[in-house]
Amino acid sequence: MIDWVQRVEEAKAYIQQHNHIVPEFGLILGSGLGELADEMVDAVRLPFRHIPHFPVSTVEGHAGQLVLGQLEGKAVLAMQGRFHYYEGYTMQDVVFPIRVMKALGITNLIVTNACGGMNPDFAAGQLMIITDHLNLTGTNPLIGSNVDQFGPRFPDMSRAYTPSFIERAERVAAAHNIIVHKGVYAGISGPYYLPPAELRMLRTLGRDAVGMSTVGEVIAASHMQMRVLGVSCITDMAIADTLEPISHEQVMAMANEAKPKFKQFIKAFLAAT
Repeated sequence: MIDWVQRVEEAKAYIQQHNHIVPEFGLILGSGLGELADEMVDAVRLPFRHIPHFPVSTVEGHAGQLVLGQLEGKAVLAMQGRFHYYEGYTMQDVVFPIRVMKALGITNLIVTNACGGMNPDFAAGQLMIITDHLNLTGTNPLIGSNVDQFGPRFPDMSRAYTPSFIERAERVAAAHNIIVHKGVYAGISGPYYLPPAELRMLRTLGRDAVGMSTVGEVIAASHMQMRVLGVSCITDMAIADTLEPISHEQVMAMANEAKPKFKQFIKAFLAAT
């Protein structure tokens, strides 16, 4: 049996050897959105491959490193890239960095992603604050023996996305004239873009956006009683009746186009928190 507590402590010790500041916020930057970490001040960069027990990111658009520094006056630990279940990792591997963040003293998490918009009121290039999720990955990081040091056997997920963070994010968006929607995120395993029949099913279930990440990370964060803000960058419209072929290159291109407003929004939220 894997001793996850020991692994977390070894990764924590390595990170603390290179940085002695206790971060206030954890920040997960999704596909094409990692550039925000380049704006951090007094930054220390640690490649994932050097950190004990960290997986390695294999997806284009994920730089694959931790960046520790200051952003908008807050001490931040940012992941430039993340790990996905579809890469062949276990869900426990996927959420390992979240466990390490909490061990480092982080209690606030901002998790971002690039996703497909399913709500016809949305448009590609806009942002969505996640209010809830639907886990359709077929698994979750809490399966197996519970690690009591992380959290309870049966954690409550009714407020996995912190209501006060959602309200603050809405105020920040309004103050900066940024169009931001709210909605429910459907997390799937991937790695493929859904066919029309599956998109119709998800829309019938009331989902507003769909993607291949985030859900496991938020489950782990909630398990450890972290406060969470979820932000999706809508890179394409995944509406069954008007569906057009899509590629990862197109997703990356739209994420790049949306980056200025995304960076403005996240920085303004940090400054206001």
